[in-house]
Amino acid sequence: MKIISLSFLRQFRIGGFAIFDFALAFLGILLLSPLLSKIFAKMGIEIPRRSWLFFTLPISIIAHLLVGRMTPMTKQFLDPNGHYLIKAIIIGSFILGMISIKRIK
Repeated sequence: MKIISLSFLRQFRIGGFAIFDFALAFLGILLLSPLLSKIFAKMGIEIPRRSWLFFTLPISIIAHLLVGRMTPMTKQFLDPNGHYLIKAIIIGSFILGMISIKRIK
């Protein structure tokens, strides 16, 4: 039986980004979103699962900055001289995530 290694899974890329990393990030948020929504509901904020999925990339940028890990996407997002498509995607996904958030009374 042949075991698939992590390096094998990470070799498939789109635009220099590993598809496996994106899939794992979105799956993680998908699984954590009910718990995260409950936590925020206790604070009076309703955040639907759809918003959490839109927040996946912006949260990953923040998380990588907090732990000091400069991934290619983090570097490109912080580069002031280019990579405007990455910036637009991340800022756009943040805005789309914010649209569905509501205050609970």
